[in-house]
Amino acid sequence: MTHSSRLLGKVALVTGIGSGIGRCCALMFARQGARVLGCDLDAVAAQHTVAQALTEGLCIDSLHPCDLTDPHEAQRLVRWAADLHQGFDILINAAAFGAFAWIEDMDYHHHWRKTLAGELDLVFLLCQAAWPVLKARGGGSIINFASANAWMSLKGSPALAHCAGKGGVLAMTRQLAMEGGPHGIRANSISPGLIETAATRDYLAADPNFRPAALDHQLLPQRIGQSEDIGWAAIYLASDESSWVTATDLRVDAGATAC
Repeated sequence: MTHSSRLLGKVALVTGIGSGIGRCCALMFARQGARVLGCDLDAVAAQHTVAQALTEGLCIDSLHPCDLTDPHEAQRLVRWAADLHQGFDILINAAAFGAFAWIEDMDYHHHWRKTLAGELDLVFLLCQAAWPVLKARGGGSIINFASANAWMSLKGSPALAHCAGKGGVLAMTRQLAMEGGPHGIRANSISPGLIETAATRDYLAADPNFRPAALDHQLLPQRIGQSEDIGWAAIYLASDESSWVTATDLRVDAGATAC
């Protein structure tokens, strides 16, 4: 484990800490000296992350379960975080849910609406709830997660709703950067390529052709991405090292969107 002090003295609110990129960011931020506040809809998974932090001598506070597609829950999370530490400097919108189906098979409510709520609405709701806290703090860093799918389509991937949701995150983040600039609020996004997580592992296993097709679309074809690849990018955007960086999308995708 790499422990350092790049985020020492900062308070980070990280969503989706129970699994995948959110879990990785929560642990990596704590290892870099940040005071981490987290949440997840899955209370058991969130508690596992809290327990993992304790085994490393770290502390992550978590509010769970927490459904960020509910505006009242987003407000509750922000109030809880503000009560604990009088605010926060970093907001990591890692929580997401996406349903995948081809357009002819897509159900409007189960696939389309659920994905837009789980990938776009919850980012908006938490940014809106957190905005007054960040303004009162004198600024801060918002990090949203778009996707390589916001820039390209991947043959064999039934990702229509996901592409729409993450494309919305990409555009929304630019607007947040414009509105936040006068208040010292930076807003950036990260567009991951294919990352191996619990959410993608089953799909990779179910379709033996998908992994080689994805690797073939990368300029670095040796491996699929890992959550840590994204975590290091998030640490940079959260740190003072990126104090002159806003409205930027950082593509961490092994060059997939360059092809």
